[in-house]
This record gives sequence, structure tokens and C-alpha cells, in this order.
Amino acid sequence: MNYKLAGAIKRSRKSFIICAILWVFLTIVFVSPLANSIFSGNVNGKFDLGIFFETFINSIKNPFGSFGNVFASGATGTFFSTLFIFTIFYLVFFFIGFVKSAPKNEYTDIEHGSSDWSQHGEQYRILSKNKGIILAEDNYLPVDKRGNVNVLVVGRIRFW
Repeated sequence: MNYKLAGAIKRSRKSFIICAILWVFLTIVFVSPLANSIFSGNVNGKFDLGIFFETFINSIKNPFGSFGNVFASGATGTFFSTLFIFTIFYLVFFFIGFVKSAPKNEYTDIEHGSSDWSQHGEQYRILSKNKGIILAEDNYLPVDKRGNVNVLVVGRIRFW
């Protein structure tokens, strides 16, 4: 299970930054006009839909002004409660995308025929770094080795 988490994090590094920037952008462009409109729509304890839509349309046209107006008019409580609900939905969708990016098995995205199957130079107990029969990049089967040095080549040769 550890390979799934490590693989998902490795695949999603750029996505974390992009999602954080998108969250900040949507907070300023969408959540602050919505919170400002909800606060303005509550007149004397009643919610007026006409004032809400009028304020929302004007706030969407000027989101940075709306963001400043949220703090100037005292709508910070409404803003933070709206931001909390938006963040929960955003994290749910982010988590679904993160789970979908997890590798299906331990060998996902490992090139077939490469030396990615070994770690910390353990292939060099058998293979050579410098000379011999080429197996993969930086992996050679030494010809001066004692024992079995048979090589099975799988694939095809293409002539152009």
C-alpha cells in the first residue's frame, strides 16, 4: 500500500501547487462575491433574493473590490463560513483526484527493460557499469564473468 501513496504523491506534485493556486483564485473570485452577496441579502433577518442577485452580479464584475468589501462591511463571519463549506467541497474533489492518480500496481510507470527494478546499485553485484554486453542504460553484462552469461533478447529488430 505504501507504493500507492508514494506513487500518487510523486505523480501529483505539480497538481498540489496548481490546486493551491486555484483554491486561492476561486476564493477571491467566487467565494468573496458570494459571501458579500449573502451578507447584503440578509436584510433585517430576512433573505432578499433580489438584493442577493443584484449584489452578486456587481461583485462578480469586481471580485477584488468585493474581497475588500467583505472585510470593510463586517461580513467576515459569512465569508469564513462560506469559505469553510467551499473548502470542504474542494478537498473532497481534490481527494478523489488524488486517489485516481494512485498507481494501479507497484510497477506502474516503470520502463520495461530498465534498471528501475533495482535500488541502491544492487544490480551491479551481477552487472557492470562500464563494459560488456549492453542490457540497458548504464547496465552491461560483463563477458569476463564466471558462470552463466547467457542473454535472452526479447523484442524485434527493425530495419528502415
